[in-house]
Amino acid sequence: MNLYPAIDLKDGNCVRLVRGEMDAATVFNTDPADQARAFRTAGFTRLHLVDLNGAFEGRPVNAAAVASILAATDVPVQLGGGIRDIKTIETWLEKGLSRVILGTVALRNPNLVLEACKLFPGHIAVGIDARGGMVAVEGWAETSETSALDLARKFEDAGVEAIIYTDIDRDGALQGVNVEATRNLAAAISIPVIASGGVASILDIEKLLTAQQSGIEGVIIGRALYDGRIDPAAALALVRREHA
Repeated sequence: MNLYPAIDLKDGNCVRLVRGEMDAATVFNTDPADQARAFRTAGFTRLHLVDLNGAFEGRPVNAAAVASILAATDVPVQLGGGIRDIKTIETWLEKGLSRVILGTVALRNPNLVLEACKLFPGHIAVGIDARGGMVAVEGWAETSETSALDLARKFEDAGVEAIIYTDIDRDGALQGVNVEATRNLAAAISIPVIASGGVASILDIEKLLTAQQSGIEGVIIGRALYDGRIDPAAALALVRREHA
């Protein structure tokens, strides 16, 4: 299972939100490149980025911060937030991203996801953010009438590399990851699932490891890394032991 430290970008800063509320942002680092280097030095081999402003505005906003991260580290980087068309996908991949995450557009225009998978095989993920099991979009400002599972099933056999599944009610709240919902989603589809939202301690990683055979490929860790609740060395050692 892969560990993805999260760098959420708001107004050029590294922040963490609570349940997606932009007004509840806590700034943890004003230098995104510095934060990326710190995660790399700690031993992480992947990074997960979110352009929070972009998610609300429907277009890339924190491009300079993303570029600084790409220049500062040598690990695969995935990005979501405000990516709504083929040209933007192409531009980001040309800049060095390894994976683009499509969220709102996956619900609004699933055919674009299918087209993107054909044009950029191996580089497209779908972000499914759920509130009460229903997909939320536009920076989580709107909750749809489509379930997370129904949306995920639209992309079976499309070439999607991963589904990033976020439980909004737990995101940033340090209440523990929703292992049951993540396991159920992963078991119901063939696409690997990355868990996100609510990771509070190394116990959450342990729980996900026990469920990884259902199809859980990784976990995104945010606030618990920033405030020291999860020690990077311990988390990475735990995953290495499981894979030994």
